[in-house]
Amino acid sequence: MIGYMLELELGNHLPFERPLATILTMVEVDPDDVAFNNPTKFIGPVYNQTDALDLGAAKGWIFKRDGDAYRRVVPSPRPQRIFQQRQIGWLLEQDCVVICGGGGGIPTMYSESGYLRGIEAVIDKDHVSGLLAKGIHADWFVMATDVDGVYVDWGTPTQRAIVRANPDALLEIAASFPAGSMGPKVIAACEFVKATGKKAGIGGLTSIDEMLAGKRGTIVTTEVEGIEYRAASSMAA
Repeated sequence: MIGYMLELELGNHLPFERPLATILTMVEVDPDDVAFNNPTKFIGPVYNQTDALDLGAAKGWIFKRDGDAYRRVVPSPRPQRIFQQRQIGWLLEQDCVVICGGGGGIPTMYSESGYLRGIEAVIDKDHVSGLLAKGIHADWFVMATDVDGVYVDWGTPTQRAIVRANPDALLEIAASFPAGSMGPKVIAACEFVKATGKKAGIGGLTSIDEMLAGKRGTIVTTEVEGIEYRAASSMAA
């Protein structure tokens, strides 16, 4: 459904002859990933404590508190391989706009008998995107989001916007970013740059061109030694 909506909107803006394709994306995960020992990704509706306990006992689900209610949680293992990567590459060679990796892709793993099967998990979409960017030898890895860049001390009087950062320096403070939002983006960007020597950008959806020009967002690159900051008001201007 999301792929349909994206194709519909892109098709209304791109030339008619520009091909579009949405690819169902199966992603392999490691059955020994430590994430299976501590499920953290909330899925599904909220329940009261009694219903959560009953469902957990009946279905073997794990629930955690989410505010005043309870929600089911599933593991969030790191992606190891994208099975449709070759197909995506072929389409890109034909100048096709490819929509893929929706929701982080479909988590799969091989059984002991060697059969591929789906599992109940949620793969972080930023890590899948980074893995894909490396696999297709992307020139840039851009994560467009609803904020204009990466900030330290976000939401406090001391917040500062990161303009450019070396991946090693940024990884040193990666644990300070929220695990459910900016943290995976920072780690995925750093891993891409370290693996390829190319650049990654995190910034606003409406500023992608300026991000590629190095004028907006947060750019992760080996061209700098540490972390360069700018006052928050300057970055958002």
